[in-house]
Amino acid sequence: MIDFAQIPSPAYVLDEALLRRNLFLIRSVKERTGINIILAFKAFALWKSFPIIKEYIDYSTASSPWEAQLAMEEMGNKAHTYSPAYTEKDFPVIKACSSHITFNSLAQFRRFYKDTLHHPTPISCGLRINPEYSEVATDLYNPAAPGSRLGIVREELEDQLPEGVEGLHFHTLCESSSYALEHTLERVEATFGDFLPQIQWLNMGGGHLITHNDYDVEHLIRILQTFQKKYPNLEIILEPGAAFVWQTGVLVASVVDIVRNKGIQTAILDISFTCHAPDCLEMPYKPVIRGAYQEPVTGKPTYRLGGNSCLSGDFIGDWSFDTELQPGDKIVFEDMIHYTIVKTTMFNGISHPDVYLWKADDSLEVYRRFTYEDYKHRMC
Repeated sequence: MIDFAQIPSPAYVLDEALLRRNLFLIRSVKERTGINIILAFKAFALWKSFPIIKEYIDYSTASSPWEAQLAMEEMGNKAHTYSPAYTEKDFPVIKACSSHITFNSLAQFRRFYKDTLHHPTPISCGLRINPEYSEVATDLYNPAAPGSRLGIVREELEDQLPEGVEGLHFHTLCESSSYALEHTLERVEATFGDFLPQIQWLNMGGGHLITHNDYDVEHLIRILQTFQKKYPNLEIILEPGAAFVWQTGVLVASVVDIVRNKGIQTAILDISFTCHAPDCLEMPYKPVIRGAYQEPVTGKPTYRLGGNSCLSGDFIGDWSFDTELQPGDKIVFEDMIHYTIVKTTMFNGISHPDVYLWKADDSLEVYRRFTYEDYKHRMC
């Protein structure tokens, strides 16, 4: 268990024991089904932890040249790459660092497919399809919302896939259950099923929250095994991101000041939600705070929590506590590793929190501390 007395504020802290717990489960699903489960960098790209991850899984997925390059350099393998659009400038890096390339449109495929043929090592090309079905409630995270720019709808494809297409890729989930995947597969088969015997692989995208306590892992395994028996020609690929680091770490902040206005007490912290936990504002969602009451409790000290940027909306509230907050008190936000570190900004010149690994032997390893030079060099 993390000893917070050893943790400076602000800081992200990844717990190695909890990370390994998730990785063990993910690897067990991979081994029991024979599918390929790969890490999506868009949710987690903390490469100093990759030596741990590589003990359990081998491959990763990228959405840009830099992510593909990171896969080569730090995961030690070429990436499965998908981007909404490739450019002539970026495509040489994409080719050099990718084993699989998925195209978002037929125009992009026709534009770049021939380039992949003149590469010293084989590249398997595919198309992203849009089954026009998703159970994701928040439009911001719904890849199949009406008019979505992501993926090819069935009416855009003819009866035969273009020559050179070896795989199909769909992504319609977001922190979803195995039952949402089951329903999506039914739609994929109904809409694109005639193509499945023609291809070599099917990438079922991300959003599979396999490591959530309520996720039905046995149901997932049955779905995958049934699908494989029906289409033995297919390599099945899943590329979750959040599932790898779900409930594996925290964001530690400290109270700097208490501001009172019209009966509302706001505890101003040394972190910013817009800079350091943007999904809280974008989704939006209210994170769990260790030792606090998630909803206000009558008679207990209650506070709105505010970030330290000048954005008026940089706050979330309200929580109750057993005792009154004081400057210097630590606030520990649970489950703050996925989609946080990769999305941080230095808006207002606010420093990123330090990044630490709480090791399995209960020692603390410093991954990164940020300085003024990080901000200055980012701005030029």
